[in-house]
Amino acid sequence: MKPRHRKLTIIIMSVAALGLAATLVLDAFQSNLVFFFSPSQVAANEAPKGKSFRIGGLVEEGSVKRESDGVTVNFVVTDTAKVIPVVYTGILPDLFKEGKGVVAQGKLSSDGIFRADEVLAKHDENYMPPEAADALEQAKKSQKTVMTD
Repeated sequence: MKPRHRKLTIIIMSVAALGLAATLVLDAFQSNLVFFFSPSQVAANEAPKGKSFRIGGLVEEGSVKRESDGVTVNFVVTDTAKVIPVVYTGILPDLFKEGKGVVAQGKLSSDGIFRADEVLAKHDENYMPPEAADALEQAKKSQKTVMTD
């Protein structure tokens, strides 16, 4: 093999290896990507079926019910326009309370109940995840528009 062909082969193999590495990195990134949806978006069937995503809003007052096993909790997440029932098995964060902000990650089951794998509560009285704050603001705006019409 001539030196010229050897260099060309090395360049082609290097480009192919770089392309394969980029494909693997992008595939791993895509599979770990988790999107955020508000209860209104979930009710409008905008959330993916059978894939993990995050839902955020406020824990509805009076909706928290603990099962007899001590670790399963049922509650409702609302954006003041729509509500989504959530079931979570595990230890809730200390800051989890009714009427406070929450973000839950999991999957929506066929019966319309969100089965959470992870529940995150807001840090303090002044903090809410930006996605949840935007969703609540949009719901309030749409509610005012409906009331004035």
